[in-house]
Amino acid sequence: MGNGKTWITDPFWLHYRSLVRHEMIPYQWKVLNDEIDVRIERERDDASIPAEKSHALENFRIAAGLHTGRHYGWVFQDSDVYKWLEAVAYTLMEETDESLKRTADSVVDLIAAAQEEDGYLGTYFTVEEPDRKFKSLINSHELYCAGHFMEAAAAYHQATGNRKVLETAEKLAACIDRVLGAEGRFGYDGHEEIEIGLMKLYHLTGEDRYLRLSRHFLRIRGTDGDFFGEQKKNDPGRKPLIGGLDQFPRRYFQVHKPPVDQDTAEGHAVRLVYMCTAMADVAASAGDQDMLNACRKIWRNIVDRRMYITGGIGSTVRGEAFTFDYDLPNDTMYCETCASVGLIFFAAQMLRSENAGEYGDVMERALYNTVLSGTALDGKHFFYVNPLEVNPAASALDPGKSHVKPVRPEWLGCACCPPNLARLLASLDRYIYTVKEDLVLANLYISSRSELSVSGGTIHITQTTDYPKHGIISIRVSSEESLSFDLGLRIPGWSRTYEVIVDGNAGGRTGGDGDAFANGCYFLRNLTGEHEIVLKLCVEARLWSANPRVKENVGKAAMVRGPVVYCLEEADNGKNLHLFSIDPFCRPEEEEEDGELGNIIRITAGGKRMREPAEGSSLYCLSDEEAWQEEDARLRFIPYYTWANRGSNEMTVWVRTAQGRHYYGRKKGE
Repeated sequence: MGNGKTWITDPFWLHYRSLVRHEMIPYQWKVLNDEIDVRIERERDDASIPAEKSHALENFRIAAGLHTGRHYGWVFQDSDVYKWLEAVAYTLMEETDESLKRTADSVVDLIAAAQEEDGYLGTYFTVEEPDRKFKSLINSHELYCAGHFMEAAAAYHQATGNRKVLETAEKLAACIDRVLGAEGRFGYDGHEEIEIGLMKLYHLTGEDRYLRLSRHFLRIRGTDGDFFGEQKKNDPGRKPLIGGLDQFPRRYFQVHKPPVDQDTAEGHAVRLVYMCTAMADVAASAGDQDMLNACRKIWRNIVDRRMYITGGIGSTVRGEAFTFDYDLPNDTMYCETCASVGLIFFAAQMLRSENAGEYGDVMERALYNTVLSGTALDGKHFFYVNPLEVNPAASALDPGKSHVKPVRPEWLGCACCPPNLARLLASLDRYIYTVKEDLVLANLYISSRSELSVSGGTIHITQTTDYPKHGIISIRVSSEESLSFDLGLRIPGWSRTYEVIVDGNAGGRTGGDGDAFANGCYFLRNLTGEHEIVLKLCVEARLWSANPRVKENVGKAAMVRGPVVYCLEEADNGKNLHLFSIDPFCRPEEEEEDGELGNIIRITAGGKRMREPAEGSSLYCLSDEEAWQEEDARLRFIPYYTWANRGSNEMTVWVRTAQGRHYYGRKKGE
């Protein structure tokens, strides 16, 4: 993420940006207003999850005294409105829309009207239990909601110049600082987010007080004996704000140790990556080496031991959380859409401190797979959970898999993911480059044009590519002759070869160059004037294996093409996908099509399918009495993000292989 402006021109991503503007934002506005009759599904079998309506905007009207009534929904439901407003802000930065701006301005007015005189903002506590303000931080989400409003306020002020939204956010920040800042009473939120929001205000205004308060919350976290437990003793409330949350262990909230001492990814996945996003931001902004070192350790634990091949994180429905190293079940995992959105935030902030291509690799892995999987192709149905294996019968009848949906719901009882997805897609242009003084890092390869500010002036960059369908990226850069800068091209870890051609000269600019390549990036130094750079990557369908410590995937492989993970779906292959195995020595066939799943590359590969036994066969038999026969089969793969758009059916990412290993590009025996 850097200084300047980028305009996306890529047809694939323009389609998604249009989907946000014309489908997601209007649809979500109607849902948040209770204007349309949609089926709201609980994200798992839990009758306590509110699923009657959203009521999110009505809660603000009641808090503002415009309407009478009771608060409905989760205590953190205000954040749905804030994330929607932030998505609107980025959309308005891309293209003006007076009608949309008037609607958003009215929301800003409503939020300001709901704010109390001392700056407090939180509809549940204003309406229902004002005596519990900041007194049950383990589950109140007051600071979480405040952080999301600060993020939205910073974006909306930047987009429109609206002063009221910024003044409301600053008034809220001042209230929190008085009550819980360094001079106030000890306290921090059960769900990290305020730290990110404060940093957004810091970057917008340059006011050090926001950086100090963000750093304060991160520094005191986990330094207490039992802060949440002590608050519970003095909580005047009659009921838990979120039932059962106080039964989770301290690591669920990342308070088992101070953040700077943590070295593994623990607890609720979204909370963890939000905490790390803020830590990485503070580290880059204030030179906090302790925070940066902690981020490095947690990052390594995530990507080396606790992340799915799709970029999903969170291995269990219980607490939507990490569990232990290499525990990555495919059909009971969580992989919340918000968690992958947060992982992208984390990666983007790490790039501000380290010139490492791996951060961009993980960013695009999460983006092209789990994030895009979070929305249906129509932009009006959403996944909370992004599984790697689905059987609709299990989802319906196994209580332990009720969170694994075979189709995307219209809306969710806990609706954090839809607007989170919208705000990320609407701000995607901000993740293409990272600018640091006289260095520009190219993180994502997306057709676009940019004006970026580096030390000494402005440079212009134009990307032209149909990546990831093909691996040729053309980059034209230009600057004044007196302006010199460096350009770092991310070389994806999945690309077996690469070539860099500068101004038509390939000599000395290939994958074998020594000092030019470092930490997953190829650096072009001291560029001045105009240059045409072509990066050629090897985009091909290949099978990937998991570390054998991931027991669920031993003897299995996943089809991956560039950054895009593929899957088998019942619609193309029939039922009982577990009966298929893939030939690890076959050559996948690729075919471009423009059909019901959009413009995609389909992949077909050779393999076997075990014949199903006749009806009435024994449930068990001696292995030497029955040899299950197999027949030749063609396995048909589609991009993972397109699954569940053709009704309820089976899906799997990981497929059995005969040998349990694969060697593309080699002959048997080599």
